[in-house]
Amino acid sequence: MTFATVRDRYSAEEIEHFYATGRWCPQTLFDMLEIQVAQRPDKVFITDDTRSLTFAELRDSALRLAAGLHRHGLRAGDRVCVQIPNWVEFAQLAVALSRLGVIMVPIMPIYRFDEVGYIVRNSGARMVFTCETFKKFDYVDMYRTVRADAAGLERIVVLRGSESEDTTAFDSLFADVEPEAAAREIGPGVGPDDHFVIVYSSGTTSRPKGCLHTFNTMACGSRLLAKGFGYRESDVQFGPSPVTHTTGLVTSIILPLMHGAASHVMEMWEPRAGLDHIRRFGCTLAVTATTFLQMLMDVYDPEQHDASSLRLWVAAGAPIPGSFVEQAGRLLPGCRVLSLYGRTENITTTMCTVEDEPRRSITSDGRVLPGSSVKIVDELGAEVPRGKEGDIAYRGPMHMLEYIGKPEETAALFTPEGYSRSGDLGVMDADGYVRVTGRLKDIVIRGGMNISVRQVEDLLAGHPAVAAVAVVGMPDHRLGERICCYLIPKPGHEAVTLDELKEYLLGQGLAIQKMPERLEVVREFPMTATGKIQKHLLRADIADKLKASSLSV
Repeated sequence: MTFATVRDRYSAEEIEHFYATGRWCPQTLFDMLEIQVAQRPDKVFITDDTRSLTFAELRDSALRLAAGLHRHGLRAGDRVCVQIPNWVEFAQLAVALSRLGVIMVPIMPIYRFDEVGYIVRNSGARMVFTCETFKKFDYVDMYRTVRADAAGLERIVVLRGSESEDTTAFDSLFADVEPEAAAREIGPGVGPDDHFVIVYSSGTTSRPKGCLHTFNTMACGSRLLAKGFGYRESDVQFGPSPVTHTTGLVTSIILPLMHGAASHVMEMWEPRAGLDHIRRFGCTLAVTATTFLQMLMDVYDPEQHDASSLRLWVAAGAPIPGSFVEQAGRLLPGCRVLSLYGRTENITTTMCTVEDEPRRSITSDGRVLPGSSVKIVDELGAEVPRGKEGDIAYRGPMHMLEYIGKPEETAALFTPEGYSRSGDLGVMDADGYVRVTGRLKDIVIRGGMNISVRQVEDLLAGHPAVAAVAVVGMPDHRLGERICCYLIPKPGHEAVTLDELKEYLLGQGLAIQKMPERLEVVREFPMTATGKIQKHLLRADIADKLKASSLSV
């Protein structure tokens, strides 16, 4: 499988400019770790619920792991999948794989057979790192099934679990050599503009798309975020978001490592436990979907909880209501709330910074970061006047190289000027601040997670009771949106229930978070003259029903 290179995506002039302005740097992830080891080797860099690693321990163990993987035949350009909870081992894997030039393919723990099987096959992964069980789900059994249809998958590596005849224990992969000897055995590494990671992003289609990034396109986001956050060596990043997706990888690994800070990743999110972790580890800053902070504030009790270490919480994935920011100010007086809008394709599109007036986080999702450009464009890619709604489009040093294996979809992203369309609708004011107002994509954003409704619809279409189905988002105070399923049943199946549909989807390997949470059985859908379902009317219908239900209580 051949992938696009940096020079396929960017011109020589652009690349030179990115380096000249410090947006891109010559250091790799491993190089940056070496800098921290030289300055603060014994500082604890990363902790999880039970384990920790100093900068020196991370460097040394990653080198031994890289040597072990090299002995097992992994070479630059190979792909391996990583599907584990928020554990410190993820940092070891990220460093070791990047040192080898092996492309990491992170997969969120919530993904199941359908998504995982596709990602393994689509990426051409040779190896997978996973846990034995997590939240009562057997990942090893899933990957045994996946391997039957993925000819290139050679090895299943199990973390924090037992070895079997057809799996390999993670701990057995560490070569028993000194770190310096491991480095010599591996040989020279790759550069910061070589392929670093493929992160899969859901969109308008039923299948996720693999976004190919270099270390520089990822790390550029961390550099710019640090300036916007007023980042400090003394900061302790709080990471309840999955490290196996963009937000967690950028803000829980690259950002604090780059700046000599510390990072605490939380294995399983629960708001009361989250408050306890913040207190115990002295966490100062978090970047999460808005729902994480909403849930934390719902349970916060100043008589029981101490969140005084927090100075900044950056909320993304859903607009922040003004009342929400005011409530946060009362409950967490030392913590400021900022808004951010990003996407897997280009990391961070707009954000509010510590230099902005606090009201900007209420009225906008921030403005473009230095070195990048954002325009609001129409269907033809032409910029619309300030104050008019259009597609939010990005151009700059954080953009991925391609959707792997999808050249037509990659090309379709770009306007004639070279701006990448997001499919999200927004408005830009006279000062350049953008407010996300809606989306062209057919997705539901549940707790900051993009869910392709096409995927859910395609799976439900195979249910024997379903004649036609339309999935839409319904408003939810805590998660932003939940999934509502409108269904036209086949004759004789009018009594189909939500539980039946969920059981069927589980059997199809759909992640629990993507399950419909409400069922509306109807005789027909509102249609356009050309035969398209008018989903905006369905969204309005369920919103009205929920509003009427709350008023009647």
